Amino acid sequence: MIEVDRGGDIWTVTINRPDKANSLTHAMLIELAEVMEAAQAARAVILTGRGGVFSAGADLEAARAGLATSDVWERLSGAIAALPGLSVAALNGTLAGGAMGMALACDLRIAVPGAKFFYPVMKLGFLPQPSDPARMAALIGPARTKLILMGGQKIEAEEALRFGLIDRIVQAGALMDHARDLVADTVTAKPEVAGEIKAMCR
Repeated sequence: MIEVDRGGDIWTVTINRPDKANSLTHAMLIELAEVMEAAQAARAVILTGRGGVFSAGADLEAARAGLATSDVWERLSGAIAALPGLSVAALNGTLAGGAMGMALACDLRIAVPGAKFFYPVMKLGFLPQPSDPARMAALIGPARTKLILMGGQKIEAEEALRFGLIDRIVQAGALMDHARDLVADTVTAKPEVAGEIKAMCR
């Protein structure tokens, strides 16, 4: 359910469970974390999903069994944030709940026009993963972060772009080509130069 294309210097990681809105089981989450830890050798990583939803977050049954508060989410987002190459979340559709942490940890986020963004953990009685509010606030500011996490608002792609939650809106048919285009310069640059520029941007 997690597909990995280690095509040269660019790794493409795809969540492939479209019949369940790409919701994540514990096994899938562990696999994603292991893939991202292994991808430290990649020059660029593109993260995407199959179908019309990027990810609905934790699988409902797995969430009830404790996945919603598992520290594996933090392990995954930490591994993505630590990638030395350029990371792009190519959001093929709606992004919800704990899956938001994956996208927040990426360097760039592009999304299709119909994508929506929401993180309803407070309503479900949970806290967000520890690093997610800080990463979100760094992108869109504290008030807008509270709008999503405490106000329970579902943000559509155009508003997400205005907020700075995503960086571009791209038509679905061009999403992956655009993601590959975004990482092309990084992949062809000297690794030490690309790495130093990324470090300077932190």
